[in-house]
Amino acid sequence: MTAYAVAHMRHVTPGPWMIEYLGKIDATLAPFGGRFIVHGGEVDVVENDWPGHLIVIEFPDRQHVRDWYNSPAYQAILRLRLENSDSDVIVVDGVEHPHKATDVLG
Repeated sequence: MTAYAVAHMRHVTPGPWMIEYLGKIDATLAPFGGRFIVHGGEVDVVENDWPGHLIVIEFPDRQHVRDWYNSPAYQAILRLRLENSDSDVIVVDGVEHPHKATDVLG
């Protein structure tokens, strides 16, 4: 089942670290089938508040997400993000299609 790495980047400190991180992350994703679905961009807040940016990276399954996150290539650049941003990161499974809202009840 498709899985997603989702990051809510609440605060990012600009600097050369960002250029380095962004310049290297694509190569870390490729071996694990990862691809950006959402990468920042303007949001229209319709309820409450949304500080920061949203990043969603799609992977073939949850194991691919874990393998990517723990890979030596990603671990080598992870500190760049951790030391220069406040963020929450989760891994979540997608849904099988077709999907109805009531499917979560069963």
